[in-house]
Amino acid sequence: MRGQEWAMSRMNENIWKHSLVVLLVMLVPSLLMAQHKTSAPSKPSAPSHSSAPSHASTPSHNTSSQHSTTQSHPSTNTNRPANNASRPSTNTNRPNTNAGRTNTNSNRPNNASRPNTNRPGNANTNRPGNAGGNRSASNRPAAGSHTAPGRTVSMHNGGTANVRPNGQVRSINRPGLSVHNNLHGGRTVVTTHNGARIVSVGHRGGYVQRAYVTRGGRAFVSRTYVYHGVVRVGVYRSFGWHGYCCYYGYYHPFFFGVGFYGWGWHPWAAPIAWGWGWGGAPWFGFYAGWWNPYPVYAAPYFWLTDWMIAANLQAAYAAQQEAAADAAGAAAAASDGQAADSGGGGGDGGGQVALSPEVKQAIADEVKAQIQAAQQDSQQSSGGGSAAPAPTSSSSASNSDTPPPALDPAHRTFIVSSDLDVVADGQECALSQGDVITRLTDTPDADQKVNVSVASSKRNDCAAGKTVLVSVDDLQEMNNQFQEKVDNGLKEMASKQGTGGMPKAPDATTKPSDVPPPAPDKTAADQLAQQQKEADQAESDAKADAGSSGGGYQ
Repeated sequence: MRGQEWAMSRMNENIWKHSLVVLLVMLVPSLLMAQHKTSAPSKPSAPSHSSAPSHASTPSHNTSSQHSTTQSHPSTNTNRPANNASRPSTNTNRPNTNAGRTNTNSNRPNNASRPNTNRPGNANTNRPGNAGGNRSASNRPAAGSHTAPGRTVSMHNGGTANVRPNGQVRSINRPGLSVHNNLHGGRTVVTTHNGARIVSVGHRGGYVQRAYVTRGGRAFVSRTYVYHGVVRVGVYRSFGWHGYCCYYGYYHPFFFGVGFYGWGWHPWAAPIAWGWGWGGAPWFGFYAGWWNPYPVYAAPYFWLTDWMIAANLQAAYAAQQEAAADAAGAAAAASDGQAADSGGGGGDGGGQVALSPEVKQAIADEVKAQIQAAQQDSQQSSGGGSAAPAPTSSSSASNSDTPPPALDPAHRTFIVSSDLDVVADGQECALSQGDVITRLTDTPDADQKVNVSVASSKRNDCAAGKTVLVSVDDLQEMNNQFQEKVDNGLKEMASKQGTGGMPKAPDATTKPSDVPPPAPDKTAADQLAQQQKEADQAESDAKADAGSSGGGYQ
């Protein structure tokens, strides 16, 4: 009996122990869960992710001693909304979730109050060219733009005018009339009238161009130049290229013999010295430091290079003096004084940098190449002959497969022949007569322009090294004047060969061109004078229309 009682007692004890164990197993997870929930408020939920620039969470890091234990960390999704609909997009007015936590970066201001305007890379900065800053994209071009800053206004009697930020009229475009005021003070005017193309450069010279003759399927035009009352006539060949008509290339009015051209581009037996006599000339002193003649000449084309550079600088100096006189006269007559404003320049003109030996060698190489080309033209010339009247339409030229000389891949160095305004890095700057540029591209864009690099420039002009767009028409005019100066320089050498230490040349006589120039256009001077009156009136209208349109940029 006692054995049965002892067995029953042991069985009850085991049942009680087992029940206790089961009870403890059931209670422990509940206690742990309760402890987990009560400890959750001790650490806030993960802060919502703000935009990258604000870095709102950076100052909230505590020291390691204040971090909660691992056991108290809540699950990732605890109290976190299922989507971002209720999450603010910025840190504005957002409470600091780390209040009460010691900030190890206590001296660092809260990002919510840090200004974003002057931080590098911020989209809202006031950096130049930033569309989100205080700079108006409509009146100042972005960096790298090829559009000059300013505004365009519609003129009441037709056409448009473009006005520089300082109020000066940059250009006027009307049917049959184009006016451009250069940064250095000159003015270029182009009009068409009764089939004639009339071009003025400055107020004292220009030309009238008319259709002239056709020869071998090629169309030629004549130009009657008038400058300070002096009249001369030139012949130019029409070039059509890729559907554009027309470019006009210089055509030789005379040719030397083949032997003389060969003498011109071959080296002399020994270098020679030459006294130019320019030392006391104002233009020579004005450009001192930018260019100096060679000490000696190893070949005729080096002599001709210095002669050409000097001729360009003399013309540039004269044009500058005339432009200054015109501006002074206009300022005296203008009540607002805007007419005398030169437009401000820009484009890193900066100080004057000397013409480098490399650039001068490139000019000399171009002179040599032009002499060789003239030698070939001389061999191909028939030396005269009859000429048929040219049609008023240069259809034969417009279908030509021959590019104009300005686009010849073999010729890339150009000397600027008259003041030209271009855009470098979004700012307008000038190229003046005598500056040197290098053509970089061979195919014109939709505006008939190509990329060029400024190889050498004078003080207050576009800085050397800048890449700008120049129209093929302007490049062709530079090429025309370059070729004309080569012809004139060869004539000068022919008159001096055998004197002053210069070696004697072969036969230096000339023969007439196979397309001789016509008689001068007797109406040219009157047409140029009338054109100036039209341009003056157009500028007066443009100023009035610009004033009435208000100060805003369009």
